[in-house]
Amino acid sequence: MARERFVHVEHIWGTVVSVDIALHRTPHASTDDAIAELVQWLRDVDAVFSTFKSDSVISQLRRGDISEGEVDVGVADVIQRCRRMVALTEGAFDPWAVPGGFDPSGLVKGWAADRAATLLLGHGFKDFMINAGGDIATRGFAEPQTPWVIGLQHPNEPGQIYTTVSLTDGAVATSGLYERGEHIHAEHLHPDHEIMATSATVVGSDCATADALATALLITGKNGLRWIERMPSWSAQVVVDQSVTSIGPAFTQNG
Repeated sequence: MARERFVHVEHIWGTVVSVDIALHRTPHASTDDAIAELVQWLRDVDAVFSTFKSDSVISQLRRGDISEGEVDVGVADVIQRCRRMVALTEGAFDPWAVPGGFDPSGLVKGWAADRAATLLLGHGFKDFMINAGGDIATRGFAEPQTPWVIGLQHPNEPGQIYTTVSLTDGAVATSGLYERGEHIHAEHLHPDHEIMATSATVVGSDCATADALATALLITGKNGLRWIERMPSWSAQVVVDQSVTSIGPAFTQNG
C-alpha cells in the first residue's frame, strides 16, 4: 500500500522547521533526495543570513566588511524585498533602522519557506505544507480536494486554537510575544517603535511578504490594517489584549 503522507522535522535557526508532504497525488515519489536538498537549503540560509554567526554575509554587511553590491542574487533579492516592505509599511518594517545595522530576520524565514516550496515543486511534489517556525507555505491539498487547515493560537490562552485558516496555494505568518518567549526581539525593531498588538497574522500569496507584514502589524496594531486593504485577496488579523480585528477573505470565510 502506498504511503499517504511523509513528515520531516528539522531543528534549525533556533526554531523548528517541519515539512508535511501529502502523497495522494504522488504516492510513489521519493522523498529522500528532496528532503536532503531542502535541509541543505535551510543550512545555507542560516550560514548566509544569521546575525549570530560572525562569518555570515549579513554579519559582514552589518560590520561594513562588504557592500550590497558584493552580495549574491539571493541576498540581493532579500534586500530588494526589504526595501519594498519599508515602503509598503511606511517604515514600520525597517531592517536598516535597528541597532547593529541591517537585519532582515523579520522577512528571511518566510522567504526561505517560499524557496523551500519551490524546491519541493521542482522534485515533483504537488501537495505539502512547510512550517518554518510559524511562517507557513502551502501548496495543493492536505487530502484529495481538502485544503490545508492552519490553526491560530490565541495569544492570551496558550494552547487554545481560536480560529483557523484554510489554504491551498498560499502563506500564513504570525508574529507574537507568546511562543518561545518573545517571537519578536527588541534587537530586530527600530528603537523608537513600541509594540501595540499582542499578535498579528497575515495570509496571502507569498510567505516573505506575509512574514514582514506580520512583524510590522505587531508594531502598529490595527492602524496597519490599511496596508492590507490595498492588497486584493490578502487578509490579516490583529489581536490587542482581548480584542480581535480581522479583514480579508481568509477570515470572513470563517464568519
